[in-house]
Amino acid sequence: MPRWRALPDELDPQVREFASQLRRLVDRSGLSIAAVADRTGYSKTSWERYLNGRLLAPKRAIVTLAEVTGTNPVHLTTMWELAERAWSRSEMRHDMTMEAIRISQARAALGEFGPTATKNGKNGSAGGGSRTAARPSGGGATGVAGPAGVAPTVPPQGQAPLADSLPYGGEREQGFRPGERAGGGVPHADGAGAYAGGGGRGPAGQPGTGGGSPDRQRRKRRLTMFLAGVVGALVVIAAAVYLTDAGKGEKDDDAKPEATPTSSAPELPAGVECSGKDCTGKDPEAMGCGGEFARTTDSVLVGQAKIEVRYSETCGAAWARITQATPGDEVRIQQAGATGVQKGTVNADLDAYTPMVAVTKASEAKACATLKAGQKGCTQ
Repeated sequence: MPRWRALPDELDPQVREFASQLRRLVDRSGLSIAAVADRTGYSKTSWERYLNGRLLAPKRAIVTLAEVTGTNPVHLTTMWELAERAWSRSEMRHDMTMEAIRISQARAALGEFGPTATKNGKNGSAGGGSRTAARPSGGGATGVAGPAGVAPTVPPQGQAPLADSLPYGGEREQGFRPGERAGGGVPHADGAGAYAGGGGRGPAGQPGTGGGSPDRQRRKRRLTMFLAGVVGALVVIAAAVYLTDAGKGEKDDDAKPEATPTSSAPELPAGVECSGKDCTGKDPEAMGCGGEFARTTDSVLVGQAKIEVRYSETCGAAWARITQATPGDEVRIQQAGATGVQKGTVNADLDAYTPMVAVTKASEAKACATLKAGQKGCTQ
């Protein structure tokens, strides 16, 4: 019994040559198919298909087989590439053949559902025989093509073709059903040519009184729906514009900061009792503006006395202080450009300070002193 099965007759010559070469390599190596499968990592079933021409081996399997059998992989890979191209061409031809078979089957199936013969035998024989075209005696009449495998039918001479056979723009466009004339008339079964029902135009050409065609009614409905859609779209756009403008106005109103009363005092640290104009004329120590909240911003010596400008940013006010003075010496503070002056007089403590004046920065305040000895001086 031979080791290998005969290769399929329909196999491409290049694929056949490649499969034969693989068989020779396996025979020359002395390995069984099971041993080849074990050493290459591909299953025994896969190698049986590769070697019998039922499946083209992948390139990796070919390279591995060349390594196992001690064959130059370059030559074997070249043969595999040629076989792979031939295999692809065979698959393409097979797919085209199957597609042609399916198309033929579909045409044959559609031929079984052709138009059936009428009772009066106008379109075919009464016994269900083959549908044949009635050849007109006058010649020149064009038949109506039927499905695949069915002979075309020709309308009888002297009778208008049915609505289904008319081209676009004929009675089909006017909305008539097959075998029905304008106005809804239907031929009588006796074939006398009279039209029953409806007031349409009959064979004799009498005008009918039928209503509007369905297509015309459909066109009117479509036009109505289109106009309604346009109006609806315009309403939506107008509403969107209105809401956008309204929202923008609300945002603008929200963006405007509320005017805060100028008289409202800012939040002050604990112990501070006044701020700004509220501090004018008040004692800085009693209002909590001195100590850690005050600093000397300017000073000058008048005789032996020292004149200082004390400024509190927290209170927004300034005052004058005199030290190393003599009882009876006078010190005063004045805001630049203002007429109001705050004064203080030295007593037995040899120092004194004035009430406060409201300022926005220390440079606005100016301190002056008039000593009892007659000397005078001011800060810059």
